[in-house]
Amino acid sequence: MSVPIELLIYGLVFVGVLVIVEGIYLTLFGKSISLNSKVNRRLDMMEKGKHRAEVMDTLRKEMNQHLQWKNFPVYSLLASKAQKAALAFTPAQLLMIMGGVSALAFAALTVGTSTALVVRAGISVAMGVGGVFFWVTTKANKRMSMIEEQLPDAIELMVRSLRVGHPFASAIQIVSREIADPLASEFGMIADEAQYGRDVGDALQEMAERLEMQDLRFLAVAVTIQQQSGGNLAEILDGLAKVIRARFRLFRRVKAITAEAKWSGKFLSGFPLIALVGINLLDPHYYDDVMDHPMFMTACVAVGVFLAANMFVMRMLVNIKV
Repeated sequence: MSVPIELLIYGLVFVGVLVIVEGIYLTLFGKSISLNSKVNRRLDMMEKGKHRAEVMDTLRKEMNQHLQWKNFPVYSLLASKAQKAALAFTPAQLLMIMGGVSALAFAALTVGTSTALVVRAGISVAMGVGGVFFWVTTKANKRMSMIEEQLPDAIELMVRSLRVGHPFASAIQIVSREIADPLASEFGMIADEAQYGRDVGDALQEMAERLEMQDLRFLAVAVTIQQQSGGNLAEILDGLAKVIRARFRLFRRVKAITAEAKWSGKFLSGFPLIALVGINLLDPHYYDDVMDHPMFMTACVAVGVFLAANMFVMRMLVNIKV
């Protein structure tokens, strides 16, 4: 079997790993995911008859379950991303999925390729761990983007609530009912904890640190300072909402300006690999005359290093912090 065909099989197996993980997730939690797209999960659980304290304990457990495994050798790579993604999978289930898809990948590579046992085993583990990590990262990035877009609207809703005379805890409660998930359940947890006596500023600070979001840190600091020194919280939050919106517009503008450079970098990094596969598909014996040359492997390693350096440099050039 030629090398390009094996590379194609590797790619198909990796895509299959992603499809299997997504399929398992949708099969087990698809109903709750579809509900989350319409109403927030916290309210749905309460409407089904669960007590507020029970709902709060369930959500708090889900929010903290991944960080508790942060010191676990393999899971430490996933803990932070899984926490931000708020996955319904437990850490143990994710580890089992890694092992299961690695076994399936090994079986597929055994049937489809003739590589050595050690190579197949190593690639299978890499696909299982890497595939789950890629899937979790995608989920986390999508959820964090949604929260960033919802936050200015939530703060402005707080401002309107404060201006009509509601206390801040009630303003957060209103946000938890009117804003959609994922931000609604996060603020609903803060509202429930405030009713049980927890300081709102501390709860906001904990959420900001858990999600590692700078805008939430600004909100937590603003609320904490107002609690300690007083002042017009509505005006403070109104100014904060304007700053976040301006920052978000600037971020989108920078993203649009750097889009061409990002895609150019991806193309320049991927084109040599695509050209290599294309050449081998059109003429499988194209490199036969030079494969025995003593400098062949050295040149391949050098090309790989230059490709990696190109990706790193291009990412550094377009990774502009806003």
